[in-house]
Amino acid sequence: MASSTALWSFALVVGLLTLTPGLDSALILRTAALGRRTRAWGVVLGIQTGTLIWGALTSLGVTALLTASRLAYETLRWAGAAYLLWMAVRMIADTFRRDGAGAHAEVEVGGADTLAGGWRQGTLTNLLNPKVGVFYVAVLPQFVPAEAPHFAMGLALTSVHVVLGMLWSTVLIASATALGTWLRGPRARRVLDRVTGTVIGAFAVRLAVSD
Repeated sequence: MASSTALWSFALVVGLLTLTPGLDSALILRTAALGRRTRAWGVVLGIQTGTLIWGALTSLGVTALLTASRLAYETLRWAGAAYLLWMAVRMIADTFRRDGAGAHAEVEVGGADTLAGGWRQGTLTNLLNPKVGVFYVAVLPQFVPAEAPHFAMGLALTSVHVVLGMLWSTVLIASATALGTWLRGPRARRVLDRVTGTVIGAFAVRLAVSD
């Protein structure tokens, strides 16, 4: 397989994966819909940082430990499930603590509108999801030509995933911003947080019970 063919084929696979609604999309949409564009971009950058790390570790062969070591996988899986469940519970609980005017505490899961805060949240969400690592271990090597330098080619393939993720995130943030005024109303805000919290909680449960 030529390198150019491998890049296009991998782009098709991860492009379809990127367009599939999931945890990352829910987190980006919710953050942007609340009017926190800076934090939303921080979440995007954090998610893509995690993707780059998974891709680099896979290219080095380190993440093969996740499939070879049951303890390593289980530890990361439970840590990820606990983090996501905490995020979901806080997000839903905050909707019941707000007063009738829609005021809310600054310590809510959404956090302040800062790039660094969003980056930390996005990075943790991605790195604590072992399924991302397992996906890279299973899929990435299939697109690395035998004659190509594995680490460099692995990073090139991962960069394709990152670029597609950034493009799709731009669409998500623009869409959420367009509806931002309506979504920031007290009633819509509560519905948005409860739906997003439920989605994240469902991912947490799925991660905890999956094998």
